[in-house]
Amino acid sequence: MARGSLVKVAEHRETARDATHPTESLALNRHLRWALALLGLSVLARLAWMLFAPNGLNVVDLHVYVDGSASLLTDRLYDFTYSEVTPDFPLPFTYPPFAALVFFPLHYLPFTLVAVGWMLATVAALYGVIRISFELLLGGAKARQTPWITAAVGWTALGVWLEPVRTTIDYGQVNVFLVLGAMLAVRSARWWISGTLVGVIAGIKLTPAITGLYFVARRRWATVLWSAGAFGLTVAVSFLINAHEAKRYFGTLLGDADRIGPVGSVWNQSLRGALSRILGYDVQSGPWWLAAVVVTAVLALLAWRTLGPDDRLGTLVLVQLFGLMISPISWSHHWVWLIPTALWLLYGPLRAERVARIIAGFWVLTMLVGVPWVLSFAQPTIWTIPRPWPLAWLGAVDVIGVFVLFGWLIWHGRDALRKQLPGRRTAEVPAS
Repeated sequence: MARGSLVKVAEHRETARDATHPTESLALNRHLRWALALLGLSVLARLAWMLFAPNGLNVVDLHVYVDGSASLLTDRLYDFTYSEVTPDFPLPFTYPPFAALVFFPLHYLPFTLVAVGWMLATVAALYGVIRISFELLLGGAKARQTPWITAAVGWTALGVWLEPVRTTIDYGQVNVFLVLGAMLAVRSARWWISGTLVGVIAGIKLTPAITGLYFVARRRWATVLWSAGAFGLTVAVSFLINAHEAKRYFGTLLGDADRIGPVGSVWNQSLRGALSRILGYDVQSGPWWLAAVVVTAVLALLAWRTLGPDDRLGTLVLVQLFGLMISPISWSHHWVWLIPTALWLLYGPLRAERVARIIAGFWVLTMLVGVPWVLSFAQPTIWTIPRPWPLAWLGAVDVIGVFVLFGWLIWHGRDALRKQLPGRRTAEVPAS
């Protein structure tokens, strides 16, 4: 029997089972209505804050995208800065020229309209990220059942208030869209779709290029090659549109982390940021950072080796956490990947493990509190690197969490996962 027919049979059986249990079905529908109501209230609260709070429309990064992209056709794209809200650090346009091309049409629209639309689209993208997370964990048919739709809506309502998404909305950042792009790439079995998505999101912002490691791990070589080619096309388009600024970006600005922001700020949750605050100076790409990257790479590889052969979401989150760690700058709003990580720990193959639930709870709690945001009140300025040791270690909250996850998977995860997912690692076989 064809796979599509099997899926239809499974869905028919689920529908028939719901029909035979009307009370249970009504309860599920009631839960879904409550979840939708909570999501609606969350969106309305964020919208009210944006429109009526004194600083609600100070979405500084969106200003950079919109106002900076207006300079795309001039030789001053990377001279642009926005400092109306951040006079201590004028914000430059830091993305590749292809990103300016993507954002360019927005500067023709009223900014308030762009800001509201951006916020609503961010929430919709977050729902997409969570839905795809459940699909990767459960399979598409099961993820479309009412209980899991309800769970996805409920997690979206909560996710709006977790720090990576909360600050993404506050700043008008692009992070959730990039995460969705990576999730869609992983969800697709067609190499040209997956490769195009990875290449395009890497062309908008370089850091999502780490997603290519997922396809290396899954041995999807056509996708790896096509994603590199698609990224190359975005670079070629950049030179076609504005060769002068493309040369500036790829020639001199690409490795300048200081241009992106203050490395030592507590908002920077990368290895470099955490080490710099603990040691009291910017470690740059020196021996401390290099040693930490090597250790992280080894731990990430060993942690991945503990996963089952079909654990696609587990592989993806380990790759993305590794990328966040080794990037020079990983602002707290870049850590949207912690939400799929928490879902993987709570609903994935390790869901029965107490430690998995503790690690997931740790991240949900720290995201809800917003540890970097709380600690930001204790830093004299965003440029000050030395911190008292208790604050420096607290400021490494995400880095420590990643090391704990990697270490626990290496120590215990293999045995736990082998009980549930016996078998050897195999390459992902794309659907026909």
